[in-house]
Amino acid sequence: MNILCVGDVVGQAGRKILEDELPKMMQEFALDAVIVNAENAAGGSGVTPRIAKQFFRAGCDVITLGDHVWDREELVEYLKEEPRVLRPANFPDDAPGAGSVVVQTKKGVRIGVLSLLGRVFVKYYTDCPFRTAEKCVAKLKQEAQVVLVDFHAEATSEKIAMGWFLDGKVSAVFGTHTHIQTADEKILSKGTAYITDLGMTGPYDSVIGQKKDKIIKRFLTGLPARFEVAKDDPVLNGVIVSLDDQTGTAQKIVRIQRRPSCLPGTD
Repeated sequence: MNILCVGDVVGQAGRKILEDELPKMMQEFALDAVIVNAENAAGGSGVTPRIAKQFFRAGCDVITLGDHVWDREELVEYLKEEPRVLRPANFPDDAPGAGSVVVQTKKGVRIGVLSLLGRVFVKYYTDCPFRTAEKCVAKLKQEAQVVLVDFHAEATSEKIAMGWFLDGKVSAVFGTHTHIQTADEKILSKGTAYITDLGMTGPYDSVIGQKKDKIIKRFLTGLPARFEVAKDDPVLNGVIVSLDDQTGTAQKIVRIQRRPSCLPGTD
């Protein structure tokens, strides 16, 4: 089976390329499931119920979030009613919503998805993502043949450590949050697909999604500046993970960097 994991959707440009390209990609790559991080989909910060519903209509199966989960107040109630939109599982237990979910493909394969937030250089106080992963993965594996983990974290070392920690316990671990796709996709020694960061689905002509001049001015002057989401040159970044339907073991992981100017294909 083939699962597409899409990196952080940023702003209007990210939403448009996802909605335009996803139906085509589902046919082109014979996708069985699609997981999308929508962390920055609403104006570069958070996601709204309206946008989440649009993504589901386009073909997404699960939406994961991260440190901007609470940026849109209207999402709080939606998290309580839509289990396929995940906030990080290592938030306190009484936080709205859930950190994991099990969905079923058209072929009847049950897929568990877990969302986690890193602690290194991240502003939130959260439970240990490693201990949370251990607990949640054990539960998901009782219900699902395949388990995938979105680790939304700043530090490369923390992400790599999580990959090795979960090697052989889950089908795939993919990092999100830093918006730059890494070139370290691999199958770890015990059969888990891994990449440090999926990259960003949004305006390529930008500084991680924001207009270049605003960011450069901030670096040059040190003065506070209101950032503005860029709109030009959209790109869809992610990976396609091929798995054994029965065991959930990863067989292949391929990076995707899809831009309208150079479609079709992968990098």
